Formats: sequence, C-alpha cells, structure tokens
Amino acid sequence: MTRWIGRIAAVLFLGGVAGHGALAAAPGPTGQWVVEDGKAAVDLEPCGDKLCGKIAWLKIPLNDQGKPKTDIHDGDSALQTRPLCGLLMLWDFTLNEDGFWSGGKIYDAEHGDVYSSTMHIQDDGRLRVRGYIGISLFGKSQIWTRPVATLPHC
Repeated sequence: MTRWIGRIAAVLFLGGVAGHGALAAAPGPTGQWVVEDGKAAVDLEPCGDKLCGKIAWLKIPLNDQGKPKTDIHDGDSALQTRPLCGLLMLWDFTLNEDGFWSGGKIYDAEHGDVYSSTMHIQDDGRLRVRGYIGISLFGKSQIWTRPVATLPHC
C-alpha cells in the first residue's frame, strides 16, 4: 500500500512539475507575428502596462513610385504621409484572467479604419486577433503566425 501511495505521489509531483514547466515556458504574445495574408509582420511589445503592436515588415515595402509605402487610406489627410513601417496598429490591450488580451484597438491600414479588438494565443501557438464594431459578435478574426526566423525590419 505504501508503495502505491509513493508511486501516485511521484506521478502527481512529476506531472505537476512538468505541467507547471509547460505553462511557465509557454510563450506570450510578445514578439513578431505574420498577419494572415502574409503581407506584413507586426512586433507586439509592452507599452506601459498594456500591449501594443507596430508594423515591422512589409512584403512589398515600396509603392509604385519606388518610395516607402505611407498611410494613404487614413481618413485624416495630415496622417496620410506617415510611413506604414513602424506604424502603431494595435494598442491598449490588457490581459484578462482568462488569458485573453482585450480592450484594445486595431488599425486597418488597408481601409483606414479603427476597430475594437481582442486577441489570444490558441492551443496550437497561433495568435487569434479579432476586430469588431460594438460587440465582438459583429467582427472578423484573423490567425497570425510566428515567422520561422525573425523578419528584417523595414
């Protein structure tokens, strides 16, 4: 009987340590992510006590004139000359108890729109980013992946 208790305790202890190590080693959302269509990569990083993201890489960084792409779709004409590379496109995300990042905003540079947003890392390690208007039900999700190697910053 004592042997069984010892074995059960050892299994529970090792399982708890292994499980704890897996949780502790699980990567957070910080770092570089390639957006769903593969046209850009975003660096997610802390900004104060929140999480933010900037465009770090563009598959096609230059416009038809051979110049760096700018934010031509922004509704504010004064902002249309700012470069897309380095542009803040996610901000104000806070971590909830359930592991979701919420309360954030995401900028859609292809249309010049800002949406409320949430994100979380799925079990497969990919990042699910959802943008929406009003409530999350009325929105769209994208799945972002980590690059095999860090992409060069534009």
